[in-house]
Amino acid sequence: MEEITMILRQFLHADPTAASYLLGCVGKGAGVVVDPLFPIEPYLDTAAAAGTPIRVVIDTHLHADHRSAGRALAEAAGAEYALHASANVGYVCRRLADGERIELGNVVLDVLHTPGHTPEHLCLLVTDRTRADEPWCLLGGHTLMVGDVGRTELAADAETGAHDLFASLVLLKALPDHVEVLPGALAGSVCGRGLSGKPGSTIGFERRHNAALQIDNPDTFVTFMLQNIPPAPLQAVELRAWNAGTPPQRAA
Repeated sequence: MEEITMILRQFLHADPTAASYLLGCVGKGAGVVVDPLFPIEPYLDTAAAAGTPIRVVIDTHLHADHRSAGRALAEAAGAEYALHASANVGYVCRRLADGERIELGNVVLDVLHTPGHTPEHLCLLVTDRTRADEPWCLLGGHTLMVGDVGRTELAADAETGAHDLFASLVLLKALPDHVEVLPGALAGSVCGRGLSGKPGSTIGFERRHNAALQIDNPDTFVTFMLQNIPPAPLQAVELRAWNAGTPPQRAA
């Protein structure tokens, strides 16, 4: 009888401080990579060793702190490159809709549009149907991380972004306590203010101990998010434009 198992590999990076993921169904030979950084060889090598070809490469958002390896990895792997449908990009890619389901054998990814850190940000809710029919973990990108949430002014007005993020967090806070949180950034990243160096948590623990998730009033949350904003990443505008495949918009 064929063994059908889930694979999940976390790749931790130091320059910039970030996390990316390979996951999928080994039995059906279908994998996805989320938020890859250069070089692309570790993803290709790990997928090959696990017998899980990369079918889809997803960026949770258009990053402003590094050049995404998403398009290069998708081309090398013969995979689709995907972003949320609202992403304003200058190239053809797969456009993911809120609520869309990506099936990789027995591994299922549900797309959640979670604007705030950026307008096009998405999270991925992961279910392994060999274990259960309910979600097991959340790839939180830079929306929900361990100990903090994503800053809101890199791609939009900070106040507007904070209002959007509050609504996104209401959605994520409603997930069951046991759902694991796998973040896109850790302590040392400029995308948050109080990030932990621990590369994982749970919805229940973050709901109890993440200061941003303890705020139930949207106006109070906006005030909280506008305090102590760290300096923007170097070349943030240029990097986000490169990832979008569009020239940066400069003031006249």
